[in-house]
Amino acid sequence: MLAKDVAFVISGLDGIPVDVEADVNQGLFAFEIVGLPDAAVKESRERVRSAIKNSGKKFPNHRITVNLAPAEIKKEGSMLDLAIAVALVKSAGELGDADIGRAAYLGELSLDGRIRPVNGILPMLISAKQKGYKEVIVPSENAKEAAYLDGITIKTAGTLKDVLDYLCGIGELQTVETISYDNISDKDDYKNDLKYVKGQYLARRALEIAVSGNHNIIMVGPPGAGKTMLAKCIPSVMPSMSFEEALETTKIHSVAGKLSREEGIVSRRPFVTPHHTASSVSLIGGGSNAKPGLISLAHNGVLFLDEMPEYSRSMLESLRQPLEDRVITVSRVRQNVSYPAGFMLVGSMNPCPCGYYGSKTGKCTCSPTQIARYKSRISGPLMDRVDIRITVDAVKYDELTAAGEEESSETVRKRVESARKIQRERFAEDGISTNAEMGEKELRKYCRLSPECNEILRRSFVSLNLSARARARIIKVARTIADLDYSADIRPAHLLEAISYRSDEF
Repeated sequence: MLAKDVAFVISGLDGIPVDVEADVNQGLFAFEIVGLPDAAVKESRERVRSAIKNSGKKFPNHRITVNLAPAEIKKEGSMLDLAIAVALVKSAGELGDADIGRAAYLGELSLDGRIRPVNGILPMLISAKQKGYKEVIVPSENAKEAAYLDGITIKTAGTLKDVLDYLCGIGELQTVETISYDNISDKDDYKNDLKYVKGQYLARRALEIAVSGNHNIIMVGPPGAGKTMLAKCIPSVMPSMSFEEALETTKIHSVAGKLSREEGIVSRRPFVTPHHTASSVSLIGGGSNAKPGLISLAHNGVLFLDEMPEYSRSMLESLRQPLEDRVITVSRVRQNVSYPAGFMLVGSMNPCPCGYYGSKTGKCTCSPTQIARYKSRISGPLMDRVDIRITVDAVKYDELTAAGEEESSETVRKRVESARKIQRERFAEDGISTNAEMGEKELRKYCRLSPECNEILRRSFVSLNLSARARARIIKVARTIADLDYSADIRPAHLLEAISYRSDEF
C-alpha cells in the first residue's frame, strides 16, 4: 500500500517541500530510503522503527521503500522523521482512512516516540505558508518560534502517538496562538551605557553617526583608551528592529541552531564578537551543510573585531565581498547558498604592536618597520571599505574623575531613531533602508552637492589621494550627518566633518 505526505527541508534560508512516499510490499524485510538522503536521514530508519513500536503501532515486517521527492535535492537533517513515520504507519494500514495529506509534518523522533525540536522551523513554516499549505504539525518545543507567523494553522505535538491519534480523530493537538511582535517589550536593560563613558566626545559623536547611517567604523588608540567599552555600548544606541528585520534575523539564527527556544525570535540587533583565532569558514559559513557563519549571524546588527590586526589575513580579506554586497555566497560541491550579511563592521586596534605610538601616556618601543608591518595586516582595499576612522586618545584624569554622568544611551538612541526614520522614508521605494546601502543611483538622486561642496570634495580627493569608493563613502557619511541635523541638503559643514573621519594616519 502506498501512502504519501509532506515535509520540508532547509536549503540556505528557504524551506523546500519534500513529498514523502512510503510503500509496504510483501517480501523479505528491508527498509530503504531513497531520494538523495544524507547520513542523518538514513539513520531515521532506526528512529522511526523504534518510535512506531513504542507508540503502540505494529511495525510492518515486510519490504519497505521510502522515497523523498524531488530526488535531485539533497535531504539533510532529522526533520523528516515525523513525516516518514506517519506515511509508514498509513502505508501499513494502521491509520484506516485517515487523511494524512491534510497537513505537513516536521520533527525529529526519539526512540520512545517523543518528538524532538529541529532547527530552521521558521523558514520552513514561511515556505509552507507561501506554497499554500493550510496546516503544519511541529514539535512542542518549537512552538515559540512558530508563534510569530500568522495566516497558517500550526499545531504542536509532543509524541508520535499524539499525532497518530489526532489523524484518527481520537485526540486533539494544541494550536499555536499567534504572538504579536508589537507586544515584545524592548527594555532598556543594556549592561553597557554611554553615560558611564567619560570624555571621548569625538568617539561618541563618530559612533552616533556610524549607527545612524549603519556605517562601518574603526577606532585606533592606545591600550585602556576605552575602545572596547565604546564598542560594547553600540547595542544600547541601535534602533529597534522592525518585524521584517526580526523575522529575517530569526531565520538565520534558526537555521544555524543559535535561536533560543524560550524567546522564539531575535528581537534585538545581534552583536557578534568572533575570537581572533576563528577560522574563515566559521566567519563566512560553510561546512558540509553550508551553514551560515558569524557574519550572517551579525546580519541587521554589529560585527565587532577587537584588535583587528590579530585576526588572520585570510579572515579579514574574506570580509571584503560581504562589506560591499551585504551578502555572502557559500559554495559547495552540490550547492551554492547565499546568506544575508548586512552587518555594521566595528573594529578596534592599537596604533602599533606595543600600543603607544603617538600616545601621550606611554612611550612607543616599536621600530618604524614593526609599525608599518603591523598596520599592513589590514589591507588597503579592506580599509577603503570603512566609512569612519577615528583616533581614540587616552582620557585625561580630570575627565575621568569628573562628577556626574555623560549623555545617556537612551538620549543618543532617540536621535539615531529619528535619523533612521528619515532614511526609511527617503528610501521607501528603493529597496534599502540606510544611507550606507546607497549605490551610485541613490547617491545621484539623494546626495546632490552644491558647487561649494563639490569644490571641497575635489580638493580632498586630490590632497588625500582618495579612491572613487572613498569619495562615495564620504558622501554617504555626510548624508547621515545632514540627517542628524534635520537638513534636506548636504552642507559644507556636513561634508567637512565626514572628510575628517578619514584620517590619513591609517
